[in-house]
Amino acid sequence: MKSTVTEIKEIISEGKAILGMELGSTRIKAVLIGPDHAPIAQGEHAWENQLIDGIWTYSLDAVKEGVQDAYADLKRDVREKYGVELTKMAAMGVSAMMHGYLVFDKNSELLVPFRTWRNTITEEAAAKLTALFQYNIPQRWSIAHLYQAMLNKEPHVKDIAFQTTLAGYIHWLLTGEKVLGVGEASGMFPIDTKTKQFDAKMVSAFNEIAKEDGMPWTLADIFPKVLLAGESGGVLTEAGARFLDPSGTLQAGIPVCPPEGDAGTGMAATNSVKARTGNISAGTSIFAMVVLEKELAKVHRELDLVTTPDGELVAMVHCNNCTSDLNAWVGIFKEFAESFGVKVDMNDLYGMLYRKALEGDADCGGVLPYNYYSGEGVTAFDEGRPLLVRRPDSRFNLANFMRANLYSAAATLKVGLDILLKEEGVKVDSMLGHGGLFKTEGVAQSFMAAAVGAPVAVMETAGEGGPWGMALLAAYMVNGQDMTLPEYLEKKVFAGAKGSVIEPDTEDVKGFDAFIADYVKGLAIERAAVEYFR
Repeated sequence: MKSTVTEIKEIISEGKAILGMELGSTRIKAVLIGPDHAPIAQGEHAWENQLIDGIWTYSLDAVKEGVQDAYADLKRDVREKYGVELTKMAAMGVSAMMHGYLVFDKNSELLVPFRTWRNTITEEAAAKLTALFQYNIPQRWSIAHLYQAMLNKEPHVKDIAFQTTLAGYIHWLLTGEKVLGVGEASGMFPIDTKTKQFDAKMVSAFNEIAKEDGMPWTLADIFPKVLLAGESGGVLTEAGARFLDPSGTLQAGIPVCPPEGDAGTGMAATNSVKARTGNISAGTSIFAMVVLEKELAKVHRELDLVTTPDGELVAMVHCNNCTSDLNAWVGIFKEFAESFGVKVDMNDLYGMLYRKALEGDADCGGVLPYNYYSGEGVTAFDEGRPLLVRRPDSRFNLANFMRANLYSAAATLKVGLDILLKEEGVKVDSMLGHGGLFKTEGVAQSFMAAAVGAPVAVMETAGEGGPWGMALLAAYMVNGQDMTLPEYLEKKVFAGAKGSVIEPDTEDVKGFDAFIADYVKGLAIERAAVEYFR
């Protein structure tokens, strides 16, 4: 039952609310939840990364100002809705976009500007570490950035006293603790899922390289301590309280859970933390995460391996392109309608076109689009060209056109998932879909079920997002008692949650497989477009 305004006012005044914050690429968001885990207030701050000297970065001043502004916006929301001041809380936690490179000297001074996950400047290091560890190390991982700086002979490397991530940095400011949640840590360096710590053999192998290069440190000297969901990440210090709330009203002493990455908070927010579950996020980009039962048999550069917030192994397929080309085509239909003087509501237009796709042939009738606005790591493209090609005898109609474009939005993801599900034989019982692609009920959801070959659910709570997921992890720390994280989410958070589940249709599965076979063969056409259409 939903809490009343009077009840929420008491929850806030008595310090029973819980805070989750997340620093995303364009928004810093803060969400306050009550004991029933429902959001009761929120705040946000818009920001953008900067390209400085060829490096994508955010200044630490921008980080601090953004966090403070998002929290101040949350305080305003609380004051306006409930007429009370936010001074104390039951727990809190902070998350952020993963990976990247933040290094500090013995005086806690930043050695070089923050290098975000977006930088693709570590190709040599990533390839060498992947070969050394026999474990896929993507370019954006923190260890790839560290090793690339070593390969580049950058003078600052010998002075590193602490390396962390963006979430780890904010947590350090709040608590004074140099720690990371295991999910966030898994984007720094590979995790041994038996010990739930950085993989000791790989750490030893890297330390040998560092020693040969004359480094005065080992990874144990400079890396954060790894913690699991439910463990204490420390408490908000007086300095941390003044950092977050310069007005001075926030009290110190609030328990703070381990900082997590946006992958981990997304898993918590979609109840996708136990083996054989996963989630698909589909918007401008698209990615899927599947919680594994065991290690993969081979190393695949198309698959990133991270962990859940409680340390279970997760395979992730990440693709840069999803809805941009689809949105462009919908814009063409809008322009066409308006040329006839017809005023178009975009939600109605999307709904009509998406539903029309349900009438198309299961294999799209010989219509083949490529939605590559930019490059794609899964299919080894550095650049992209949106493209539409069809056979002369194709059944080219609106239904097949829309179905093909919706398939295309998920096609590269399916290429990666097929490696996971077919080559590696990974089993998936259910996937949860969230993001703009799933907005029209039952359409993208049914096609995604065909792509995965497993039921796809869309829940009412799927839109709450990462900061809510972070608040759930903070709630688990103080209220989880003897429950595992999957038990807590299942019984305390998502019990009775409403949503819809679509099972894969046999004909759609066959049709999507036929489409993908053409799609993979036709990648040569896309390569030619990149090479010759400039």
